[in-house]
Amino acid sequence: MSFVTGTIARAAFVLILFNVLSKLTALVREVVIARQFGATAAMDAFLVAFSLPSVLFFLFTGAVATVVVPVYSEYIARGEEREAQDLFGTFFNVLLLFLVLATALGMLFAPVLVKMLAPDFPADTASLAVMLTRWMFPFLIFSGLSALFTGLLNARNIFAVTALNGPLSNIAVIVAVLALGGLWGVQGMALGVLAGGVAGAVVQLPALRRTGYHFRPGVALNHPDLKKIFKLLLPITIGYSISETYILIDRYLASGLAVGSIAALNYANRLIQMPLGLFVTAIGTAMFPALTRRAAENDLSGLGEGVRRSLRIVVLVCVPAAVLLLVLREQLVTLFFQRGAFDARAAEMTAVALFFYSFGLVGQAGEFILARGFFSVQNTRTPMVLSAVAVLINLGLSLTLIGPLQHGGLALANSIAAISNMVMMIYFLNRRIAGLWLPEMWWFSARVLLAALVTTGLLQVIIQTAGLFDATGMIDSAVQVGLAAAIGLAVYLLALTVLRLSEAGQFWDLVGRALIHRLRWRK
Repeated sequence: MSFVTGTIARAAFVLILFNVLSKLTALVREVVIARQFGATAAMDAFLVAFSLPSVLFFLFTGAVATVVVPVYSEYIARGEEREAQDLFGTFFNVLLLFLVLATALGMLFAPVLVKMLAPDFPADTASLAVMLTRWMFPFLIFSGLSALFTGLLNARNIFAVTALNGPLSNIAVIVAVLALGGLWGVQGMALGVLAGGVAGAVVQLPALRRTGYHFRPGVALNHPDLKKIFKLLLPITIGYSISETYILIDRYLASGLAVGSIAALNYANRLIQMPLGLFVTAIGTAMFPALTRRAAENDLSGLGEGVRRSLRIVVLVCVPAAVLLLVLREQLVTLFFQRGAFDARAAEMTAVALFFYSFGLVGQAGEFILARGFFSVQNTRTPMVLSAVAVLINLGLSLTLIGPLQHGGLALANSIAAISNMVMMIYFLNRRIAGLWLPEMWWFSARVLLAALVTTGLLQVIIQTAGLFDATGMIDSAVQVGLAAAIGLAVYLLALTVLRLSEAGQFWDLVGRALIHRLRWRK
């Protein structure tokens, strides 16, 4: 039986549905933000102000959830429900105290943080960034608690309610920008970010109560497994903080470039995150509890098969996504963003960043899946070290490429570093887990690359000869972008079929069975 079946398949399906909702609302959020604020100094100030709280948010979301799932699963597997509740009651209290302290320090030292992150900001832009930093730092408290709740619920194979975090946060920002953006500017958007963080934590509380979880006062620092959690948490936290250094490096270096460079990188990155959030996060989140169970049973062969299958799936999905983002970059940016304050200059800057980000999409997807392979065997040190190496690669390339390519050089440095990190993770995880990188994976990689090259070339030719993208209206442009994307995906699928990839054959088998079922139903 295939690894991605049963509970994992159902969980992945639920997560994909909610991720579609999340990414659609995220896209609407970015469209609304771009229309209201464009690629301006105020938007640059907002992004720098949100840099540290958001980096810490992703740090806690990844690190806490990653540690909670395997440890909590071990307790449940042993039938030690009461002990699990006691342990994570203590962990909740310790985490809350830490988050409150970190928030207070962030608000107090906001001027220093802004100066460190954007040393070349003009005085008025820096002053706005300081104020926004103080407004948004409390977001960290609610996002950190939300990460803990998500881990506890996912360990129980409860995924739907945790996937509501993204849509709720996006809707809060959309409402804030529409209702307060014209009156208060980016300050109104900051309030929306904070409201979204609160909603993401609160919405999980009823589900958490239904599992029997109760919050208890007190901190039992002598609990034996509390030390185990922190021992696992520390390297993961360092690893995630190192990987999120990409954002800080980009914004530090881009603060000295043309006005709007930070905003352009952000808008382009939002488009890159669409396929990652829709498919990769769903697959990685759904498979992680199963991987931890395989590791607990010492089934390294099954564990390797699970990681390999998941890696193949995300590569097959992300390669055509990268091709479409690369080839249709100008059309996508114009369609989604170019209106209101987002002018032609902002569109051109964003399209340049999107071009270079597209090359690293597969690397980012691979990193996410492979990291869960390491974490499932409670190896947190190796991903941390490899992330540090990738950051050094990113920093060196950023300093080299920023001169000739400006903000596009920062995006290209990110892409090369992500691909390098994925390759290093494959090498070291393959040494730890049997059956991860079989010889057939080289042939698989070569065929996928060839299919991508064929798709890119034919799509370019079809667009030029057919005269696509001559329309100026938004609806006509959307139809033409959709048509071009459909053509590109069809070419890619046909190329995979000709190259005899097993996944392509499985796809056509499913289509055939669906058609036969439909014909029988009509009869």
